[in-house]
Amino acid sequence: MAKRTAAITAVGGYLPEFRLTNQILETMVDTNDEWITTRTGIKERRLLKKEGAGSSYLAIKAAEDLMQKTNLNPEEIDLVLVATATPDMLVASTAAYVASEIGATNAFSYDLLAACSSFLYGMSTAASYIESGRYKKVLLIGADKMSSIIDYTDRATCIIFGDGAGAVLFEPNEEGFGLQDEYLRSDGNGREFLRMDAGGSILPASHETVDQRLHYARQDGKTVFKFAVSNMADVSAKIMERNNLSHEDVDWLVPHQANKRIIDATANRMGLDDSKVLMNIERYGNTTSATLPLLLYDYEKQLKKGDNLVFAAFGGGFTWGSIYLKWAYDSNSTN
Repeated sequence: MAKRTAAITAVGGYLPEFRLTNQILETMVDTNDEWITTRTGIKERRLLKKEGAGSSYLAIKAAEDLMQKTNLNPEEIDLVLVATATPDMLVASTAAYVASEIGATNAFSYDLLAACSSFLYGMSTAASYIESGRYKKVLLIGADKMSSIIDYTDRATCIIFGDGAGAVLFEPNEEGFGLQDEYLRSDGNGREFLRMDAGGSILPASHETVDQRLHYARQDGKTVFKFAVSNMADVSAKIMERNNLSHEDVDWLVPHQANKRIIDATANRMGLDDSKVLMNIERYGNTTSATLPLLLYDYEKQLKKGDNLVFAAFGGGFTWGSIYLKWAYDSNSTN
């Protein structure tokens, strides 16, 4: 009997309509288009402006897009995972609400939080459930409303992040496609360099924390950049070495969209031409948990059955890693 692997069989996505361009940011903080583009590669990012809508709204829209494209019956979904750094609220599960809203009445659900590595870790989690044989359809959604925790007077962060969501469906595969290997890492000593100080159990919300603007994400940009460049490149090279992959064997690099210079450094370490690197950072910025599935969403029609994909991400905490996956379908054929 062939080994059961976990393959991505469908992709969906959603992006809010409002575009926060570099030109608009020039009127908000001391920055300019050339400075932002040179250092990050970002030209614009999307923001969710709908009143009362959070990350669940983005997640639901991405899931609905996937289900509509594939005629998936939501009652067949066994598990809904929502990878997010910006859940709707503390305590109550965002994933549970999303599952109910999309009609996944037979699924259990929970959130997965590992900063910008959340979706990558979620891929490992979803694949493990499928490989166990216990579940057959796992919906993994990466969704973040980063605008909810960004201080738009802080040019170190407001130029980087945007809102969006992407979704993938994992199903069993016996042809050898799907997740092949993973190399996931973390280092808790890095949490001081990229964090939101207040709102958690250490420093609960109070008048003082609000007055001191402690409920916004902050980062030590130089330190985060240094760690991200070295670690994303290291794990990507490691996954290639462990699986005897040359630069010719890798069809696509699917990198977290944090900074174009980090992406370029990772591709260079892997020996890949720019033509093999999926990138949409110019249009969306860093959507945190949504960057990887949104790349699949944007480039789905270019992916071919049997293509070797290397995913790589780096996030606060610190968290980082790489996953090697064989693509399981041609987008213009029936899954």
